[in-house]
Amino acid sequence: MLKHRGFPGRYPGTDYQFTIRRANPRGVTPITRRERFRDRKAVDKAVDEAFMAALWEHFGEEPFERGNLDAGRLSWLFGREVVPASEPFDPADYEALLRIDADAARMSFPDIFY
Repeated sequence: MLKHRGFPGRYPGTDYQFTIRRANPRGVTPITRRERFRDRKAVDKAVDEAFMAALWEHFGEEPFERGNLDAGRLSWLFGREVVPASEPFDPADYEALLRIDADAARMSFPDIFY
């Protein structure tokens, strides 16, 4: 499992994690698309925005390996702002390639993209 050095481990001051420390010995947690409803808490929205900003800062529009990025956190963006970079895509693979859909990310997080 690739570890993304310099990537923030969590949202500051909270237990919302962005990365995992080690591979899951029981198997890889798959990335699934999670629905974001309008009535989500403000902190949940702030965490999504901070995670998206970290992804953009580290990878830009280039494809990146899932590696040690948290599956739960990726799932909130998957299928919208973060999409598979190659086919076939295995959502339960630490080596799966992803990329940021810059147009969708700009619409969802306008404060990140000037």
